[in-house]
Amino acid sequence: MKNLDTLLAEKLMRISAIKLQTDSPFAWATGWNSPIYCDLRMTLSYPEVRNLIKVEMARLIMENFGDAEVIAGIATGAIAHGALVADSLAMPFVYVRSTPKNHGLENLIEGDIKPGQKVVLIEDQLSTGNNCMKCLNTVREAGGDVLGVVVIFDFQFAQAAKALKRAKLPVITLTNFETMIDVALDNEQITTADADTLQQWHSDPESWVPAVNDSID
Repeated sequence: MKNLDTLLAEKLMRISAIKLQTDSPFAWATGWNSPIYCDLRMTLSYPEVRNLIKVEMARLIMENFGDAEVIAGIATGAIAHGALVADSLAMPFVYVRSTPKNHGLENLIEGDIKPGQKVVLIEDQLSTGNNCMKCLNTVREAGGDVLGVVVIFDFQFAQAAKALKRAKLPVITLTNFETMIDVALDNEQITTADADTLQQWHSDPESWVPAVNDSID
């Protein structure tokens, strides 16, 4: 029987929620060039994958944060998944913005968190960790006691791991970058050269540039 991280990585690549393009990289909002792109909202269109994520996130919350009282989705990618998990656990749900609305009440938190309530954050993907840290601080400032964060896909960047460790925020992940590479190699979706390129990018994503093909036909 396959482990959860392997099974989910296979499913995410099968539905193109994770795309790998070492020869034609994507541009991230951070300005980085990247040979990998995650669009985990794609999972919402596939009931089998969507349900797997919901069930496993709920299980991990019960096993690791059994006294949780509120589920908080991190906007925008984790709002739907967070709501599904909260519904399956029969818990209140809120979502947390990285920046306030520019109208109305200018809320950072949509929904109701009462001071002292124990909160679990839901994140779709963990890359730099900046968005997660902002939301963590927002919930804490509102009086919530954040028990941890459950993440669908972890890029396993050292800077994010260090920041969340300093913040004393436990992180539980369903699958991750290293598992994705292993699965892609096993299923012959990438070559060993592609895997090397992905690892080179991963070691310094901010400065990485794709290799130029100088071959002439």
